[in-house]
Amino acid sequence: MGALDHLSNMFDCSSGHHHKRKQLQTVEIKVKIDCEGCERKVRRSVEGMRGVSSVTIEPKQHKLTVVGYVEPHKVLSRVAYRTGKKVELWPYVPYDAVAHPYAQGVYDKKAPAGYVRYDQDPSRNHLARANSTEVRYTTAFSDENTSACAIM
Repeated sequence: MGALDHLSNMFDCSSGHHHKRKQLQTVEIKVKIDCEGCERKVRRSVEGMRGVSSVTIEPKQHKLTVVGYVEPHKVLSRVAYRTGKKVELWPYVPYDAVAHPYAQGVYDKKAPAGYVRYDQDPSRNHLARANSTEVRYTTAFSDENTSACAIM
């Protein structure tokens, strides 16, 4: 906090309420967009919202991105109320960010190309890929790789 902010807070004559400033956030939402009319309806539902800086829509991915000083749950509820569509926070992550992208519950046929469903379920940790040391030892004594071990 700078000196000017500190002096401003010291001489503030308003009531004792200190409003916490909202952080600049990027809210990604999955909403079904079929046509240009749907796109326009979704865009107009959030453009007038206080704190919104920019709105980006990717119709092929059914993705709405809102950047601004907003709260994600308020954006979700506003889009759902104004459009009447089913909305949810963007549930997908890039394919490379998941340890095992074809695990049950992670792989989603409806996901856009290059994405899988985000999942942090601890019961799927046993499906994680082996690290490089494990791979080195398991391939060193493999029957398929005849030149791997000089002892045999």
